[in-house]
Amino acid sequence: MEWRDEGIILGTRRHGETSAILEVMTRAHGRHMGLVRGGRSRKLQPVLQPGNRVDLVWRARLDEHLGLFQAEALEMNAARLMDSAIAVYGIQLLAAHLRLLPERDPHDAVYETLGVMLGHLDDPDAAGELVARFELLVLDELGYGLDLTQCAATGTSSDLVYVSPKSGRAVSREAGAPWHDRMLALPAFLRRGAGLRGDPVAVAEAFRLTGFFLHRHVYEPRGIEEPGARAGFLAALIRHHAAPKSADGAASGESAA
Repeated sequence: MEWRDEGIILGTRRHGETSAILEVMTRAHGRHMGLVRGGRSRKLQPVLQPGNRVDLVWRARLDEHLGLFQAEALEMNAARLMDSAIAVYGIQLLAAHLRLLPERDPHDAVYETLGVMLGHLDDPDAAGELVARFELLVLDELGYGLDLTQCAATGTSSDLVYVSPKSGRAVSREAGAPWHDRMLALPAFLRRGAGLRGDPVAVAEAFRLTGFFLHRHVYEPRGIEEPGARAGFLAALIRHHAAPKSADGAASGESAA
């Protein structure tokens, strides 16, 4: 068996003295793993880094086998991402979310979104919004998508400011007022077509929203813990927003160190 595809590297782990097991998210073959012979060599180590886009050839005698990968670099993102703590935790978190999806199950929208995100993970002001949206996408791909388009009570699509923790549907300000203390906040930037950016408060609210439903529908039923990279990512965002800004508006001291 053999196929060729492009993929984004999620991670590697050591195999023997010289080889590595490579985990990638591919365009047509979903999240896939394979053995790279010589994967720990000086030539291949820089290529097999999380965030890099690669051209892949996979070969195996049977489809259910681990198989062998040959990988060639298409887009070297890892060095750029490693300069930012937010990006480092971000790519780790995205990989953890992708591991919630069935292996070898294609998810075209997820792959395309992941590719777009790699260009912006090292932009702290965009990364939080993008990862929160990615968590919504993962919930949707898993069959637990939230309906944020209209009010669950009235059907209106205006002034949606809450999400019902029971139904996962949006609720308008007026309809949700009597139960506002039980509702989850719906940040304006998450509403479809809003065209708004999320400030630090709104981004934090977005992660409380997605975290609630990830725990309810995914982590608790599967008996798994929230990935540590999620806490690391959110802490890095908080540090960025709390840091003094330089003259060009960037937070000083933002690095992976």
